[in-house]
Amino acid sequence: MTQHLADALTSDSGLPTTTGTRPGWWREAVIYQVYPRSFADSNGDGMGDLEGIRSRLPYLKELGVDAVWLSPFYASPQADAGYDVADYRAIDPMFGTLHDADAVIREAHELGLRIIVDLVPNHCSDQHEWFKQALREGPGSPLRERFHFRTGRGESGELPPNDWESIFGGPAWTRVADGEWYLHLFAPEQPDFNWEHPAVQDEFRSILRFWLDLGADGFRIDVAHGLVKAPGLPDLGHDEQLKLLGNQVLPFFDQDGVHEIYRSWRTVLDEYAGDRIGVAEAWTPTAERTALYLRPDELHQAFNFHYLNTGWDADALRSAIDDSLDAMRPVGAPTTWVLSNHDVVRHVTRYGGGAQGLARARAAALLMLALPGSAYVYQGEELGLPEVVDLPDEVRQDPSFFKENGQDGLRDGCRVPIPWSGDEAPYGFGTGGSWLPQPAEWAALSVEAQTGDPASTLELYRAALRIRRERAELGAGDAVEWLEAPEGVLAFRRGDFVCTVNTTGEPVRLPAPGTLLLASTEPADPDTLPADTAVWWQG
Repeated sequence: MTQHLADALTSDSGLPTTTGTRPGWWREAVIYQVYPRSFADSNGDGMGDLEGIRSRLPYLKELGVDAVWLSPFYASPQADAGYDVADYRAIDPMFGTLHDADAVIREAHELGLRIIVDLVPNHCSDQHEWFKQALREGPGSPLRERFHFRTGRGESGELPPNDWESIFGGPAWTRVADGEWYLHLFAPEQPDFNWEHPAVQDEFRSILRFWLDLGADGFRIDVAHGLVKAPGLPDLGHDEQLKLLGNQVLPFFDQDGVHEIYRSWRTVLDEYAGDRIGVAEAWTPTAERTALYLRPDELHQAFNFHYLNTGWDADALRSAIDDSLDAMRPVGAPTTWVLSNHDVVRHVTRYGGGAQGLARARAAALLMLALPGSAYVYQGEELGLPEVVDLPDEVRQDPSFFKENGQDGLRDGCRVPIPWSGDEAPYGFGTGGSWLPQPAEWAALSVEAQTGDPASTLELYRAALRIRRERAELGAGDAVEWLEAPEGVLAFRRGDFVCTVNTTGEPVRLPAPGTLLLASTEPADPDTLPADTAVWWQG
């Protein structure tokens, strides 16, 4: 049974409106993504939960991050791991109650951490009360206007209204018993809202206020680029399979009408003290299109997927960094940097896997944390976790895995619960196993195993985040000063700080630009940069 705020909280929650005094905290923040299913299980049911998150907040404080982004924990049938929301003001019992959400926010604030909650405005669950009522009332129901219901094509309406495909494979339309079709860009259990309807807009402004009143410091906005569809819902006109993480120009993504929605949301955010923020998950064709979401009267940040998709190559990385900074500068927004999240293959594996992939991932972390702007860390990347690529079919839960012609279904591989301690699974995740099986080799990658080991990836992240906090030039500003460097090497200065990165597979001679502060692989000779290594220097 779900609970609402009036039942769960007293009238005086005591929550602070802000956790700090410095304006614009988000411009340089390091934000840690928690995937609640896979972070910590407090009750032994094999599934992570809010109480588990609360119990591990001191770990995140010690790690050195500034804020925590929580993936969805709302009431949901879990057709898409909670991104199918049945009630935006209630907690799914598998994660706890609103008391638990309140406790997470309160304790985070006491520790000086901010909380960003995930918001899913493009679509809801087919178990959302609006959608269930729309089905009950049939054609002509006013509730159907809040979604995209259409008659089909063909002699008897037996064909979908247009040729759009679902991101998860197959048609983006499902026919209901009375003959009408509804639009779902994702799973059939996730009907898209019609954002031209004023009731939808009013409802989400109310949802924003609900969580802001509870103390949330901001929102990560799922599929922020998808809310508005092109007038008339025109055919796509080609057979290319849509990509969840692509940058195609499409009639249902990155339409100009989304910006008026975010202007209205910014008005709501600005009503609250403490620099409450909006972060767009916006897959756009170019960095310049992404920047449009960040104009001064819209959102605060957007994920830099152009950077995430860049390979381990010095020239490509330099271009991505320059393009990202150049695109954000005209709108006065900070650039964000991200290497992994719950939708992509973990970067240890993307960079080649094994020892080489880990070396590159460690170097990539130091590069990311040396750049101006805000950085995102996905849970477990500080442990050097690889993608789990050998999950048996019977344990997979990613809906894209089950759809004909869908994506590869590998999102389960980056969602395996993280290891905390011990020699056997579930490695301190909980007492009742884990909803996805953990590899045997993860015992050596647990928080317990890595703590205190100066060569570990965890201690590398802790050291890097400590230095970043101590040095004002890191994170600040909107530019880097590139230095001359051999082919395959990046070198840039920020004040009296220098970062050098060797993306080649061989050591490179490069005179030390100063005193060594931190290295992803310790150089034997200060004038030789090891293969696949990043080094921070006091210039």
